[in-house]
Amino acid sequence: MKGVILAGGTGSRLHPLTRITNKHLLPIYDRPMVTYAIEACVQAGITQVMVVTGGTHAGEFLRLLGNGHEYGIDRLFYAYQERPGGIAEALGLAHRFVDGDRVVVILGDNIVEHSIRPCVERFERQSKGARVVLAETPEVEHLRHLGVPEFDGDRRIKRILEKPKDPPSHYGVTGIYFYPAEVFDVIGRLEPSGRGELEITDVNNWFITQGTMEYDVLTGFWGDAGESIDAYYAVNDFVRQHGANKPAAVTPA
Repeated sequence: MKGVILAGGTGSRLHPLTRITNKHLLPIYDRPMVTYAIEACVQAGITQVMVVTGGTHAGEFLRLLGNGHEYGIDRLFYAYQERPGGIAEALGLAHRFVDGDRVVVILGDNIVEHSIRPCVERFERQSKGARVVLAETPEVEHLRHLGVPEFDGDRRIKRILEKPKDPPSHYGVTGIYFYPAEVFDVIGRLEPSGRGELEITDVNNWFITQGTMEYDVLTGFWGDAGESIDAYYAVNDFVRQHGANKPAAVTPA
């Protein structure tokens, strides 16, 4: 299985901090944000990784990460996204890197308290389709800024709604996704959304319509450090006190 870490975007929600650097290079406690996603991959046994980034600070990732060996990566690759075109478009840049394998995709500003290794192991046992990782999110206002799953009577995901005004559940879709190689065919057929981007929610809903989407529910803390200045400092404070990527189980579907 390959790992793809998405570390592009303009980071406008973290201005003025991101006027001088990429948001994924900002510190979380005692090290750069992106290294937590790398750690999550390596601890889960994924040691071939691609970092997708863009903008004027892309070269700083090479200065920080080098060949990746210091972080436990066997082979580290880079891809450059010329303009912000959505998560799905960024993932599409990894097509040749993934090269027919399965892939775990992690948004570089997502930080989790517990290891994703159980999710990886369940995906490895999954015969087909994709997998998303959910987090219980009781705050309705927060859910209105996330992708939110709607479940059927068997607790399977019926569809995912992006930023719903009336969230159909109390679970948010985190920035951790698992896909088979056919995901790149799906991306190739997508049409841009109203904001001109290729949406990862459209990718996930395609697998749901095929009846091949599974999910896990994280235990412990999950935070999107790029969501806002307040969220950034909340994630920073949590990691400083409790750490991240610690061994733990997840709740299966």
